[in-house]
Amino acid sequence: MILYLLRRLFLLGFVFIALSILAFSLAYLFPGEAWQNFSGLRDVPAAEMQEVIARYRLEHGYLSQYLAYLGRIFSGDWGLSFASQQPLLKEMLPLLPATIELAAYALFISFVIGIPLGIAAAIKPDGLLSKAISALAVAGYSIPVFWWALLLIMVLSLGLGWLPTAGRIGVLYEINQVTGFMLLDILLADSPHQQAALYNALRHLLLPTLVLATFPTTVMIRFTRDSMLEVWEQSYIKTARAKGLNRAQVLYRHGLRNALLPVIRQIGLQFSTLITLAMITEVIFSWPGIGRWLIDSIYQRNYPAIQAGLLVVSTLVITVNMLTEILHTLFNPLARKR
Repeated sequence: MILYLLRRLFLLGFVFIALSILAFSLAYLFPGEAWQNFSGLRDVPAAEMQEVIARYRLEHGYLSQYLAYLGRIFSGDWGLSFASQQPLLKEMLPLLPATIELAAYALFISFVIGIPLGIAAAIKPDGLLSKAISALAVAGYSIPVFWWALLLIMVLSLGLGWLPTAGRIGVLYEINQVTGFMLLDILLADSPHQQAALYNALRHLLLPTLVLATFPTTVMIRFTRDSMLEVWEQSYIKTARAKGLNRAQVLYRHGLRNALLPVIRQIGLQFSTLITLAMITEVIFSWPGIGRWLIDSIYQRNYPAIQAGLLVVSTLVITVNMLTEILHTLFNPLARKR
């Protein structure tokens, strides 16, 4: 197991190095001067230009510039935003919890709904219920996220008036940002309107979470169904049924535990998908996350922000994937042997 962890950590380090090389190269691939894309400065007086060139080692080779870039990344100097002329790290850190919160709740809903429906579809694969669940999964898998979001807004918000259309919380409530996670900050806040603020935040969270959870839920339904059908054909399942165990006992004691082991890997895979889909969802629902910030940066041609956002989002996705891979190995002895 220790050797496996060392291999994974080595692979993680290699991926991070490749990612940093890509982010560093964007300064030369984007339009404009390299020193502008590194620093975020728009205009520098001629008297200070030599100092900027020396700071970013532009008179040296690419290797020296890359090592200087790594040093700035680890020291927190990510440059300035073209749009606001504020430090990029200071802009991104308050936005990241909003995206993580939205993706985490959507992932939780996809597991809570997708796994039971996948199991129900696998019990009688030729039955009417299984076909209905499979048809629902295919329909949800095929629906574009932006169209589904606009449809729910039109029906649930504009038509019925049940849910708000944008934002994380109503303008009547002022919540101090302690952790960046809205529900947790409300619980930590010492306010007489805490329950009302929590209810309002949940109403704002429900619609974007449902939209974002649609795609991974359909994937979980299909994956759980296929995994259960594969396990159901194994010899130990047939042996357990031959011993006289009823269908429920075989399903719980033998089938379910083994079928859900591969599902652990889906946490990392679906999280990376959710981060991608969250960019579209955040724009539609005016959710103040890093996905919406990245889309705005692309429209504004804010190249330092695009470079920094790519590095942060990719690092988050890679880390979650690696952690779920290690978690799957801890629970699955066969994976350790392989």
